[in-house]
Amino acid sequence: MAVATNKTEPLVPEQLAEMLALAKQSDSVELKLTVPDTDQRSAITALNMDPLDAQVRQVFFLDTPDLSLNNQGVVVRARRIQGRTHDSVVKLRPVVPDMLPAKIRTSPSLTTEVDAMPGGFVCSAAMKSEVDPTLIRAVVAGQKPVRKLFSKEQRAFYSEYAGDTELESLSVLGPINLLKLKFSPKALGRRMVAEAWFYPDGSRILELSTKCTPADAIQVAAETRAYLDKRGVNLTGEQQTKTATALKFSSAELAGTKS
Repeated sequence: MAVATNKTEPLVPEQLAEMLALAKQSDSVELKLTVPDTDQRSAITALNMDPLDAQVRQVFFLDTPDLSLNNQGVVVRARRIQGRTHDSVVKLRPVVPDMLPAKIRTSPSLTTEVDAMPGGFVCSAAMKSEVDPTLIRAVVAGQKPVRKLFSKEQRAFYSEYAGDTELESLSVLGPINLLKLKFSPKALGRRMVAEAWFYPDGSRILELSTKCTPADAIQVAAETRAYLDKRGVNLTGEQQTKTATALKFSSAELAGTKS
């Protein structure tokens, strides 16, 4: 159902077949690559990215101090976005889209996606809702209950997969600040996205990604890899996941404040 490692060896045929089968059941495929710390500056230059064009975002995760939700494959997130309506997400991963209940699978609020990176992939189902721009800060400050961040449909989705962990029992983890930049290299002929996530210890993850339809995944992956390789972007570095890294730091911070 999922392969997720920090290695960059190609998928074996069985893994590739599994990924393509999941992709056919999904709404989209997102191809991702994290650039090693030592190569981030050169990658930004090689791809002609202008940080001043980036959008500021702030992400809060909600989980128990021991990350029991994440361990069950449930990710709960609220996001503040510069110049845009804020949003919240309840995400389940790994998942097989065709095995979801019909009521959930056909919801217009639900999207299914395969995230593919060098050496791994995972399929997820995410239910998103817009959030009033004043609400997230009020919840973080303890002025409003956590459930206000989520729609009735999201709360039902959460209850279906989160077991006995009540929404109101969750701790707010974060925030993690990040910059998101959308750009369209002429030589590639499609839009790419760069996200730089900044962590409490001063480290950062730079992720490059592009989305495509499931039918185009193999071709787009080959074209994007060739484009990045030609520009000297390191394609062989250890892969990191933004969410897992954020949860690790935030959980450690929360434990430190309670010790």
